[in-house]
Amino acid sequence: MAPIPTPPAEPQDTPDAYVGLDAEGAERLARERGWSTVRALPPGAIVTMEYLAGRLNFEVSDGTVKRCWKG
Repeated sequence: MAPIPTPPAEPQDTPDAYVGLDAEGAERLARERGWSTVRALPPGAIVTMEYLAGRLNFEVSDGTVKRCWKG
């Protein structure tokens, strides 16, 4: 039987630290801190509930991060 894959470790980071930053700067900072996938979404965007280790999500309005969460 094949071993169960181990997901990559996520950066030790606080998503709330990105709230209030401009979207471009927040994305650059997240990548510097080790996030492999960073996505910006408009308010109210429909997204799946799939959790992806290493992904950071930004809700962006008027070029500013309003909310941030892992997965």
